[in-house]
Amino acid sequence: MKNFMDKDFLLKTETAKHLFHTYAENMPLVDYHCHIDPKEIYENRRFSNLHEAWLEADHYKWRLMRSNGIDESYITGEQTPFDCMKKYVEALEPSIGNPLYHWTNLELRKYFGYEGYLCSETVDAVWNLANRQLQEDENLTVRGLIAQSKVAMIGTTDDPIDSLEWHKKLADDPTFTTQVCPSFRPDNAINIGKAGFVAYIGKLAASVGKDALNSVEEICAALTERLEFFVSLGCRATDHGLDYIPYVECTMEQANAIYQKAIAGQSLTKDEIDGYQTVIMMHLAQNYHRLDIAMQLHYSCLRDMNQKRFEALGSNSGFDMVGQNDCIHAIAKFLSALDYTNQCPKTIIYSLDAGDYDRVCALIGCFQNSELAGKLQHGSGWWFNDTKTGMEAQMISLANLSILGNFVGMLTDSRSFLSYARHDYFRRIMCNLIGQWVEDGEYPNDEKALQKIVEGISFNNAARYFNL
Repeated sequence: MKNFMDKDFLLKTETAKHLFHTYAENMPLVDYHCHIDPKEIYENRRFSNLHEAWLEADHYKWRLMRSNGIDESYITGEQTPFDCMKKYVEALEPSIGNPLYHWTNLELRKYFGYEGYLCSETVDAVWNLANRQLQEDENLTVRGLIAQSKVAMIGTTDDPIDSLEWHKKLADDPTFTTQVCPSFRPDNAINIGKAGFVAYIGKLAASVGKDALNSVEEICAALTERLEFFVSLGCRATDHGLDYIPYVECTMEQANAIYQKAIAGQSLTKDEIDGYQTVIMMHLAQNYHRLDIAMQLHYSCLRDMNQKRFEALGSNSGFDMVGQNDCIHAIAKFLSALDYTNQCPKTIIYSLDAGDYDRVCALIGCFQNSELAGKLQHGSGWWFNDTKTGMEAQMISLANLSILGNFVGMLTDSRSFLSYARHDYFRRIMCNLIGQWVEDGEYPNDEKALQKIVEGISFNNAARYFNL
């Protein structure tokens, strides 16, 4: 029997161990998609206790606690931080096979040097140990965590109307070398069928010094202006977190008529919504190509499904689920239209529905070209798929239908600065998968080729893709 989470955790063969410890383990990382706050990086936040670092904004952990029948007062309510931590541990103990069990204990090992495992018998000792280190150790401030995790670049997620003041301050700070790049997320300007659209367009107008945006052309111009502002502060990627990716034929004249209906408060048909969205998405994607930034497409998520909890707690509180949207054909038509005019940007596609993996991998093969090896990517196992089996399935599909060696690798998609341990988790899973193929005689034991593949997926491919 192997010891729990020893140095060879998840590494089942000698080849896997060699690949991980020799090549993957100490590589820097690119956190190209996350939701951390650049203000906390600039101010170098020091967490008061482990609850702040772990439970304060992590809806992965909140969902786990609710699944164990824990009262909401211990999750997002008024209970003391230590009592909340004890309740989290109660939920963690029976969670065998859940990635949170692994992530939690990996973080304790990586950042706090704790070699035991978290349970009801050890929670007091872990709490005291972690809190003491959080108060005393410079490596456990936000900047310290980033530095010791060897993070070369962070891609935050930012609305077009954001002032990016903290990105400006970080860019002007010579004492901090990690690149903190804003990522352009224009969902609010695209979601014409959702509540708050008209009010948001007013804010977008103000961000470019206008009283109003009276046409779709003006919306496109405003988004372009804001996108170029983002690029001036280091933007390397954009992000679209839409329910589905639309594509319908729609002229600018038709889009303007749809927009005027929305401004007047009239209801829109699905075809009208899709038409407006297509026009905006096409405009943006053409500019992404012009500016050489990557377009990320996230879809098949159903958000805020618990109406009562949404009204009480708002979005990003742990009440989202895997959806199913048959929009692969629409994405193909969208990319084909861009490719036809040689304006298809670097694109990373993520579906929250794991049943889409082979379809996405087949899709990207239709639009690869000589601009960049792996120009179109099937994104890493995302959200509900960043499990051991989810990551394996995504990489196996990519290997089967595309080129795994060109993969840009893991992203944290997290609000926690301790989540960089997930890159360690991913790299172990990746090395174990590749190592098994080598040991089974499915790929030669070619040291130079294997080094290039492992180091590429760990860091080098992302560094090249995002122009680091």
